[in-house]
Amino acid sequence: ILFVNFLNNAFQSLSLKLSYSGPAHAKKLILALFLAFGFLPINQGFAQESPGRPVVFQIKGPNFAVSKISFSLTVLAKTERGKIDSAFTGPVHFKGLWVETDGVISPMALSPLFKNGRIIIKNAVLAHSGSQLIQISSPSGKAEYNLRVIPGILTILPPLLAIIFALIFRQVVLSLFSGIWLGAIFIYNYNILTGYLKTLDIYIVGSLVDHSNASIIIFSLCLGGMVGIISKAGGTAGIVKAISRFAKNARGGQLAAWAMGLFIFFDDYANTLIVGNTMRPFTDKLKISREKLSYIVDSTAAPVVSVAIISTWIGFQVGLIQAAFQSMGIQKDAYFVFLQTIPYSYYSWITIFFVFFVALLLRDFGPMYKAEKRSFQTGKVLSDRAQPMADTESFEILGDDSQIPLRWYNAVIPIVALILATFIGMYFSGLQTLGKSASAAHFGEIIGNANSFASLLWGTITATLIAALLAISQKILNLQKVFNAWLGGLKSMVLAMVILVLAWAIGKICTDLHTADYVIEATRGLFSPRILPAVTFVIAAFISFSTGTSWATMAILTPIVIPIAYKMTLAAQFGADLSHTILLGTIGAVLSGSIFGDHCSPISDTTIMSSMASAADHIDHVRTQLPYALVVAGIALIFGYIPAGYDLHPLIAIPGAILVTVLFLFLFGKRIDQDSPDGEPSG
Repeated sequence: ILFVNFLNNAFQSLSLKLSYSGPAHAKKLILALFLAFGFLPINQGFAQESPGRPVVFQIKGPNFAVSKISFSLTVLAKTERGKIDSAFTGPVHFKGLWVETDGVISPMALSPLFKNGRIIIKNAVLAHSGSQLIQISSPSGKAEYNLRVIPGILTILPPLLAIIFALIFRQVVLSLFSGIWLGAIFIYNYNILTGYLKTLDIYIVGSLVDHSNASIIIFSLCLGGMVGIISKAGGTAGIVKAISRFAKNARGGQLAAWAMGLFIFFDDYANTLIVGNTMRPFTDKLKISREKLSYIVDSTAAPVVSVAIISTWIGFQVGLIQAAFQSMGIQKDAYFVFLQTIPYSYYSWITIFFVFFVALLLRDFGPMYKAEKRSFQTGKVLSDRAQPMADTESFEILGDDSQIPLRWYNAVIPIVALILATFIGMYFSGLQTLGKSASAAHFGEIIGNANSFASLLWGTITATLIAALLAISQKILNLQKVFNAWLGGLKSMVLAMVILVLAWAIGKICTDLHTADYVIEATRGLFSPRILPAVTFVIAAFISFSTGTSWATMAILTPIVIPIAYKMTLAAQFGADLSHTILLGTIGAVLSGSIFGDHCSPISDTTIMSSMASAADHIDHVRTQLPYALVVAGIALIFGYIPAGYDLHPLIAIPGAILVTVLFLFLFGKRIDQDSPDGEPSG
């Protein structure tokens, strides 16, 4: 500053003296002197190339990195007093650091210029595992940074361990906890004890304290409580009784069971237990085999609930999607995205329509045809070797209160109230979010900007109060029984909520370990992002069938495949429409593929409950249902998920797939004439 003031005074004095010999000469001389003696020293001062003014460098990076996976590194230039040196522009020399550009890794020698005393290197890479030393140097100073690098293969071990343990021990909670613990061990310097402690206080507790996660848990528990009140008050059984009046022959009985499963869309357990227990006497009378009843019950439970806009699954599914978006820093309403993925649940949709056409056409194939033929010709609804799971007392909806009136409107009114209250809440929440711009927004935009978690909670509490008031006002239940029924419904959701919390935790583990980034890097060039929905569906179907649980499959895969789909389409430079279609198709593939195992795995809880509620032999149920499920899965893969990667809209894919199912039944299905009300062939 003193030097600049000195030059300024000198220039003013020199200007006065030279002005007598002409202003033009004076200006040229002043400019020359400024360039020669003023600009260069000032520029050198900003560049800090002179070691006379030291700079203290500070390197900031992650606690660990994954080999060959990019991470962000920040270098700060500070004065000796610890303040940011905004005047420093660098550059500095790097040693031991690599960068990735368009998939090519190369060593970084010279940094870009500093801006405001810092540089941020977003594509930093370290190619080798172990403790790596990063060094920077310049004439003004130097610094070192030790970074622990773990092998990339370790990043997939936590979810892989969860899958393997689920296969071996059949315990989802144990499996997920083990995966979280292993991931925490990797993150916290391979320390087993520290990893265990951080699993509890960082990952599991951290999943609970998130506001959105807490809203999902409360909503899901309250919805379970509402279902408990409705069931105890005889509402859901009343729906079944009303519909079953239309069952006059085998076709009508099967279609009635199918329609019942569609109407009880809010919970798969309630669906299975209500439809199976209530329809069994009617289907036995109509000589419909227990294998066919259990197939219809099972096929209209999880597949229906998974595509319902309001159900006990919503909180779980939306929570997984929300967590995946948050891990990538994407600001999207998870519930609105979930609604967009519903058309892409091809397996669920095709299963629902497949059951309808099987019942309508009365055409069967494989072991199911033999079971139906036996039942129709001999009246034996069970095979001679069957050991029916007939212990259905624990599944009775009304418990000991057999005198409770079965009134359908005690279920319909709360369910309708739930749907209306939720959508009204979402509408006004969206208006509040949009503010002044709401007047120009369309309905979809308003719903898309709504606080879906709060709206679902409002709707659930409202519907619960209405269900309780209906039961009390009709003197079906007193206040104490209503409360007990509500608590019973809550208890039915506890295990699901434990799984959900662990799913959030393992999702955070996968994010911290950059699992998705490693999978992308490892599979780079192996397959096109276009077939990602198809690959995801196959993997989800395999895992869910092997583990017998859709929720664990969704919990394991969702945190991985959503980032993969997002980043692979981004790297492939697909257009916005195709990228969005592949993302929705991939999410739908996880949800729908997970249903496959929940629907037909012999160790699935709903498969077992379907056998129990229908009083069918469990092995016979699995053996007769599996060929139907495999046919539907193949059609969903070929006509749904593969075309989804090529931007085929579900409104085209689903009708085409349904047409294929009808053709399949005509080609391979055999008809048994069951139209006669008395069970005899009609001509």
